[in-house]
Amino acid sequence: MDEELQKGSTPPMGDTPTGQKSHGRGSSGQSSDGQSALDWNTSLVGPAPEITAPLTSTVAATSVSTAAGTDASPSTADAAPDGSGSGVGDAGAGRGKSQPVWQEPAELPAVQRVLAGSFGEKVGVLRDAARTIRAVMASIDVDTVNDAELVALTQVVEEVGRPVDAARVTTATVVAYRARRSLGRDSLAWRLGATRDLDLLTRLTRCSDTEMKRRITLGEKVCPRMSTMGAQEPVFPIVAAALTSGELGVEAAAVIVKALGDYTVHGRLYADQAQVRFAEAKLVENATGSRYGHATTDSDTDGGATDGGADEAGAGTGTGPVCRVGDSDLVAVGADHIQAMTPAWQAFLNPDGAAPNAPLLEAKSSFSFGTLRDGLYPLRGGVTPDLKGVMQNLFNTYQSARTAVKFPSAEDQQRIEAGELIPGEILDERTGGEKRADILRGILTQVAQDPRTPTMGGMPPTVMVHVNATDLLKNSGVGWIDGVEGPVSMKSINQMIDNGGMQPIFFGGNGAVLGLGSKARCFSPLQRKAITARDGGCIIPGCTCPPQWCEVHHVEPWQYGGRTHVDNGVLLCWYHHHTITSSTGWKIRMVRGVPQVKAPHWIDPTEKWRTPDKHRAHDPRTRRPPDDPETPEPPK
Repeated sequence: MDEELQKGSTPPMGDTPTGQKSHGRGSSGQSSDGQSALDWNTSLVGPAPEITAPLTSTVAATSVSTAAGTDASPSTADAAPDGSGSGVGDAGAGRGKSQPVWQEPAELPAVQRVLAGSFGEKVGVLRDAARTIRAVMASIDVDTVNDAELVALTQVVEEVGRPVDAARVTTATVVAYRARRSLGRDSLAWRLGATRDLDLLTRLTRCSDTEMKRRITLGEKVCPRMSTMGAQEPVFPIVAAALTSGELGVEAAAVIVKALGDYTVHGRLYADQAQVRFAEAKLVENATGSRYGHATTDSDTDGGATDGGADEAGAGTGTGPVCRVGDSDLVAVGADHIQAMTPAWQAFLNPDGAAPNAPLLEAKSSFSFGTLRDGLYPLRGGVTPDLKGVMQNLFNTYQSARTAVKFPSAEDQQRIEAGELIPGEILDERTGGEKRADILRGILTQVAQDPRTPTMGGMPPTVMVHVNATDLLKNSGVGWIDGVEGPVSMKSINQMIDNGGMQPIFFGGNGAVLGLGSKARCFSPLQRKAITARDGGCIIPGCTCPPQWCEVHHVEPWQYGGRTHVDNGVLLCWYHHHTITSSTGWKIRMVRGVPQVKAPHWIDPTEKWRTPDKHRAHDPRTRRPPDDPETPEPPK
């Protein structure tokens, strides 16, 4: 296996990993000058591995196949070094020949030999740097440093880590290229006893497949490429230069590459490549606070060489290598801000590509449910920008938070002292996502109750929950909704019955339906109108849920003798209705047909019973009685 490692990777023959044919190649897979040609769009520049020894049959005969888990057979031991008669193709690495057993690379003589030479000195410098960093960090107690020291340390640590991250991307990409399956037994992965490129990388780095894929995806766009005409610059040379210099992090680099990838030469969408470079330069400038571009060389000027020139766009106009060409007036921002900038640049490069008008290309909103997991159905799909605008504005309208500090007026203070108003703001423990879900629930409930909503089988869209009567009386067990796999808790069932009522179904001993009982525990439409006129919405102070989204709650539970009457019903939003019975929730009572509420102790330590705000039509603070002398007379 060590001799195989010395042999080095064979240049690509035939199809490249992307399925494109190499250019300038004859029937034998060689270019006209006798050298193996590399596809310019997929090959990476790298030193050609030195071939010092051929693969011998002894190595193959003494190794064990790790892929199949079987010993090498005598027939495979006799296979020719060039693979003739072995049936090995580009994708069939190892058929007819036993794969070497994986060994720790540091233990291989070939690796030990290169580490003992001049290359080993460079590796030693890197290891010394790693030891220095560990020693310095060990001497610093991060928990005890002051704020200024902590800020400085955080920035320096990030600055030290960025070049290492860039080197990780480069090495992972080159390893993956040399370990591609199309090389057959000449693949670096095959010769080291790994199954494929990702297997080799995870063994070498102890990282995950996901991380290796991320590095390779970025590296294919920022590493140099090889063509029949020689070395070519990366797909994104400005990103590559900023990444190598340590100013640009891999996260921001990945954002830029992903945003502009469709607009490059072989991208899905057409764009002027000069404009693509302009967008790349500006995004890098926003991410680093520096201007990158092609440096000016002697041949670019009449007066001789300069230290680097750049145009107003931030990209150098010279023909030299891409490098840092100056400072920028922009303030460097993080990867999230760069991500937010990319849609505007995509529209700049190709408006029809960013928001196509063609029916076949136009993005369409989609929505579906996933499989039940942990009691929830995940939502799948996406929405177009215009639909998100509608949804976002609707959510913001009902979800707007109080941003300014408010002090009670003299009238409010009197109401607080009289027990009519709870002091302070009402805290809502729901997350933003939970609030949006409740808002969406209210919207859909209102639509379902709208008389203009189409019926199904002559009935409005009503959710039918089936529950055993014994379980309902014992307040235990679960219920089931037709067409929904997940069970419904008894708490939710009681809440739904509280608002919508129930209808018993009587079964015979053999399971046959004997009859339907009368609908019970249901507030009539007229009763709901009366309760709405009195309450005007959810009665919990601070809740702005509109009345059409509210549910009617039995103050005295129906199963304990509470009547379905206006004097026993109040409006509550779904959230407060669902939590009203909890030990830390709000308490409600009726006093002469008017509800009173008592806040939890953590909101109102006095725990006074207070009358919620009345409907604005009956609120004395917003209306004047007809005999009030200050009331203006109606126009004659």
